[in-house]
Amino acid sequence: MSNFVQTRRDGEVAVVVVNNPPVHALKHEVRQGILDAFTKANGDAEVKAIVLAAEGRTFIAGADITEFGKPPKAPSLIDVITAIDEIKKPTVAAMHGTPLGGGLEITLACHFRVASPGTRLGLPEIKLGLIPGAGGTQRLPRLVGVEKALDMILSGNPIPVKDALAHGLVDEIIEGDLIAGAVAFVRKALADKRPLRRVRDLEDKLKPFRDDPAKFDEAAASAGKRQAGLDAPRAAIEAVRWTLNVPIDKALKEERDTFIKLMLGDQSKAQRHLFFAEREAAKIPGMAADVKPREIRKAAVIGAGTMGGGISMNFANAGIPVTVVEMSQEALDRGFKTIEKNYGASVKRGSLSQADMDKRLSNFTRATSLEAVADADLIIEAVFEEMDIKKKVFTELDRIAKPGAVLATNTSYLDVNAIANITKRPQDVCGMHFFSPANVMKLLEIVRGEKTAPDVIATAMNIGRKIGKVPVVVGVCHGFVGNRMLSPRQTQAERLLLEGAMPRDVDAAAVEFGFPMGPFAMGDLAGLDVGWRIRRAFGLRAEIADSLCEQGHFGQKTGKGFYVYEQGSRAGVPNPEVETLIAAASQKLGFKRRPIDRQEIIERLVFPMINEGAKILDEGIAYRPGDIDVVWVYGYGWPVWRGGPMFYGDQVGLPYIRDQLHEYAKRSGDKSLEPSSYLTKLADEGRGFASLADAAKKSA
Repeated sequence: MSNFVQTRRDGEVAVVVVNNPPVHALKHEVRQGILDAFTKANGDAEVKAIVLAAEGRTFIAGADITEFGKPPKAPSLIDVITAIDEIKKPTVAAMHGTPLGGGLEITLACHFRVASPGTRLGLPEIKLGLIPGAGGTQRLPRLVGVEKALDMILSGNPIPVKDALAHGLVDEIIEGDLIAGAVAFVRKALADKRPLRRVRDLEDKLKPFRDDPAKFDEAAASAGKRQAGLDAPRAAIEAVRWTLNVPIDKALKEERDTFIKLMLGDQSKAQRHLFFAEREAAKIPGMAADVKPREIRKAAVIGAGTMGGGISMNFANAGIPVTVVEMSQEALDRGFKTIEKNYGASVKRGSLSQADMDKRLSNFTRATSLEAVADADLIIEAVFEEMDIKKKVFTELDRIAKPGAVLATNTSYLDVNAIANITKRPQDVCGMHFFSPANVMKLLEIVRGEKTAPDVIATAMNIGRKIGKVPVVVGVCHGFVGNRMLSPRQTQAERLLLEGAMPRDVDAAAVEFGFPMGPFAMGDLAGLDVGWRIRRAFGLRAEIADSLCEQGHFGQKTGKGFYVYEQGSRAGVPNPEVETLIAAASQKLGFKRRPIDRQEIIERLVFPMINEGAKILDEGIAYRPGDIDVVWVYGYGWPVWRGGPMFYGDQVGLPYIRDQLHEYAKRSGDKSLEPSSYLTKLADEGRGFASLADAAKKSA
């Protein structure tokens, strides 16, 4: 018997237990062990029923994705599932923790499924650019119904066990000892001579959709919203549709063929890259294994504006008491009105109960004096983005905060070292850069200052995960990683206008590439005055954007920006005044306008970002190329199916990017477009950014 799978007997019941910690990934040895155990139990006349369970903190949580793309080893997961499916003795899956992906698909081959309270079940393959490939698209709809199956498969999100019970995915919730409960359940099934239903043979929940195919299209449209540009959701919808009109054996083969096609495609490679990159981002090179995060029992946020209010909501949502400080009662009340409005919208949508809203609001303490943060373990400053103001706040925090408190700044651009050095405890200071809206966006840039203590970084990483963020450690420079790379993109966007494009041309190209919106629509949404204020602080100018701001046109909030917004509308229409302004600016600055095609627009927007990313890696501002990719996917809407800018750079090829940047610099006279020495070096050596990631892993 496999070392990863053991069988023990409880009377006439064989209990097959998987033990491949931490999540019992279905690697070859585990698959072989399960197959051998079920085959042996099935052939043993003394065994009347079989229970499948797992040790540790969870049931089988999916396939071993490190095997993806490698030569397959028999038995396949489908071989295992087919063998279990054909057994005539009662089979029960006893689940706990997170039965996911292939782990859940195995349970669909069993006659019954039981689970512990707190279990969460799901098919997350869609998040890797895949569809369930071992029967999930065919068996799950037969068990829970088409609508629920589409929702689970297309979202990839696990559902709570009570929901699973209500929809028939689970037959019973077992309180107490799970395996003992599963054995008792199957003994009762034997005693009652309960029919052994094969999930593949169930038809009753498919009938309404077979009778009225239009119902399927309605369900698919509802479940498949916001999946533009992605291959896997379209494939998943078609696979589920096969349950209505394709014999199951043929559909199972088609499902597997589709899975393999997606697995070999660029989109899934990109999404799997991000899966691993996000996990690598949690590892801090050079940090000793014995470094422990500080305990955060209470947080405080300085500022109740858009950012401060959103940041504080994250802590309240996670059950961490948070004190919010504003300098006036009026500003404090205004901030909390927005917080309550945000929660109220969630209640109205049904994603939050009134009781949960009340509970979250109870975690807030309001204050108009900095003295109120004296007992906080973590204090986050979210005041106006001006160095003098931030230094004043940190001078006061240095006096007020208790020893050992972590002091964090939410600055988007400013020098964290300069802020830290205003205090007598620079080792306790770091950046925690949230993204707007801070209660929604998942990225958290953790900025390590030159004197930031390792346990402060560990604390920021730990608390970031607790409040539902994806934390990435970055170094100190203007704009850190995300905004530093955004800057050349914005520069080129404006430059493209001067050379011959219009805002709608640039934005349409960006959306076609996969961004949720283009740079000019994004500027209008965020407020053009934000960038204007920053540029003025650093003595910079963007001719067209700044001219709009000088006229009081800041975007959506004023009804005019690069686009015109009718009252109450978030959808802009071309602004004829901007077109006149662009033509005048081109003439004033000596540009000869010309047609610019979409390929050039995309390359002029994206290649300078990749070039800046190369500089960031060369300077050590980011540890790994994957860290940059995670920042851009979770913070700036980079399309997940393109894997992040550095992954995309490798896909396109660094020699091509080097040559195009040089050509664009020559053609436009814009020397900032010249490829960096580091990107040029990698391209000349025939290396990509992935080689840097491999080197980082070896040195870790």
